[in-house]
Amino acid sequence: MKVKICGIQDTETALYAKQIGADAIGFVFAKSKRQVTAAQAEQAAGWLGKGPVKVGVFVNEELETIRSIADQARLDIIQLHGDEPPELAKKLQLPVIKAFSFQSGIQPSDLLRYPADFVLLDSPAGPYRGGNGTAFDWSALEKESFDRSRLILAGGLDKENVQEAIRLVQPFAVDVSSGVETDGVKDRTKMKQFIETVKGATVNDNLYTTR
Repeated sequence: MKVKICGIQDTETALYAKQIGADAIGFVFAKSKRQVTAAQAEQAAGWLGKGPVKVGVFVNEELETIRSIADQARLDIIQLHGDEPPELAKKLQLPVIKAFSFQSGIQPSDLLRYPADFVLLDSPAGPYRGGNGTAFDWSALEKESFDRSRLILAGGLDKENVQEAIRLVQPFAVDVSSGVETDGVKDRTKMKQFIETVKGATVNDNLYTTR
């Protein structure tokens, strides 16, 4: 099971996420309490090297702005978290994650028709398009028939509920942000516990040192 830790705001946290085995990290460039600049993401990317996968989160942004930030920040994947039309996704040269807010009666198979490499299902929108710390009814997806190999599950996940969420939804990856925070700041203990819970193994972070 893959793990994406979203809302990374500084190089030290990005390096720690790498150390404990995060498969992907997310930099939020849209309006959010976790918003970062292209320069901040660029600095973190320079220290990260080849791993983990670097995802840039955008909400209804202009194509050229996305391209410019992606180039500067050395992004690997673009996450579209707004109302972006399929035509915009087709013009991007990087792999795409398209995020959708879960609604009652939603058909995942319909969402998977969007021209994206992965589809992310998040909780209904709150103050921001994501990272609001609320979950939706995962059991609604348990018996649905669709290609789960392209599904990323987000919304209100933490170390207490992620195993149940995985059991019910069987996604390709899980995406966490507020669930590994304390008072709005990424908490290294919670990050480590979350990854250990998802991957079912103890994480060795003894090699981690600050620069």
